[in-house]
Amino acid sequence: MRDNPVFASGTGSADQALATNKVLRNTYMMLAMTMLVSAVTASLAMWMNLGHGAGMLMMIGAIVLIWFVLPRTANTDKGIYVVFAFTALMGAALGPTLNHYLSLSNGGSIVMQALGGTALVFFTLSGYVLTTRKDFSFMGGFLMTGLVVLVLVAFALMLGSFFGFHVPAAQLALSAGIVLLMSGFILFDTSRIIHGGETNYLMATVALYLDIYNLFTSLLHILGVMNDD
Repeated sequence: MRDNPVFASGTGSADQALATNKVLRNTYMMLAMTMLVSAVTASLAMWMNLGHGAGMLMMIGAIVLIWFVLPRTANTDKGIYVVFAFTALMGAALGPTLNHYLSLSNGGSIVMQALGGTALVFFTLSGYVLTTRKDFSFMGGFLMTGLVVLVLVAFALMLGSFFGFHVPAAQLALSAGIVLLMSGFILFDTSRIIHGGETNYLMATVALYLDIYNLFTSLLHILGVMNDD
């Protein structure tokens, strides 16, 4: 007896939908837990009053994990521990920056505004994709080009700062560019999950985590400049 092609197609679509929903559910659960881990390690780093040098070392350690370790462990149980270690280091690396802003006269307000702005942007954009089911995969090339450009600009500004050239307007423009770019990545990364472009929830979690992290730090810088006395 031949299989009914309509029934087979319907079953395949249903299975794919279930798999996508599972990846989506696991991603958001993991994302919430990694955010909590980062908050704890950031608080510890602030309490220990770690310096920017220590923060930079932790950032380098996090990059090593995400570039060299996670790709080899993403499909195993070890990958979960790698993601938690990565986000713990990223949270700790943020501690010195948070201490810097909190030392300002209105630092608490700046940090809370950045947190609120980050949450608003993430939930609005991610919710839009989840509600409309729109496919934003067409943005991939544009976003990667934008990322390369911003990395080159950041490197140029860092090099200029090393030689004593400081251009506050350019640094502010860079932060604004990162906010726009990360907003685009939130649309793109959420779309990849619901349309089957990303089937590994650990990789999906890391992608959204980095979108949120970079969005938050850039908003911190922008608000810090705007509120500078």
